[in-house]
Amino acid sequence: MSQIVIEKDRCKGCELCVTACPQQILGMTTQLNAKGYFYAEVAEPMRCIGCRLCCITCPDMAITMNTHGTVYHYFSY
Repeated sequence: MSQIVIEKDRCKGCELCVTACPQQILGMTTQLNAKGYFYAEVAEPMRCIGCRLCCITCPDMAITMNTHGTVYHYFSY
């Protein structure tokens, strides 16, 4: 099973991950992070299919995915 991890203080609330998710399991919170943005959250983690589109589309690298103990990082910068 895939587990999406969102670093809330890195998220700037652009909602690109929300629109990229084919399962529509991501949403925006009503709380503010340290930067003053509404950040993304996983609403229904059990429906995640592990496509990693949220990780790829995040311009702030705030989203990582754990799958069976493996952590996927797409960019090293």
